[in-house]
Amino acid sequence: MAGSYNKVLLMGNLTRDPELKHTSGNQAVANIGLAVNRRYRTQSGENREEVTFVDCEAWGRTAEVMSQYLAKGRPVFIEGRLKLDQWEGRDGSKQSKLRVVVESFQFVDSGGGGGGGSGGGGGGGSRSGGSYSSSYDDRGAPSEPISADDIPF
Repeated sequence: MAGSYNKVLLMGNLTRDPELKHTSGNQAVANIGLAVNRRYRTQSGENREEVTFVDCEAWGRTAEVMSQYLAKGRPVFIEGRLKLDQWEGRDGSKQSKLRVVVESFQFVDSGGGGGGGSGGGGGGGSRSGGSYSSSYDDRGAPSEPISADDIPF
């Protein structure tokens, strides 16, 4: 096998407002919860829906922009990569969690006005609004700073 490929594409609704924090080196990091719905029909013809909850993190200017413009309930399209976090619990047991590191995102609705959490009024989920992306180094930190002038909205 020649190499590896780690790419995640998700579209769903935020389960909570983005939580923006800063590292000791003043690097912005935002934690985002995403609910992704899957609708399907059983063999008996019954319509069902399952929801998958995904924890995501964004770094640098991407984290700041997501925190500023996204809120609970808002639909978003995320591109990123999987990352396995591992740590030792208080009782000494090994813990792990799979999360998505956001590399870029797009607003799914035109959503007018930030905040609130109402998610706008029904709009049907057209892919208007804009997108934002940045590049990252091997540690997950942005490889180059992004100015506010680079944001397309």
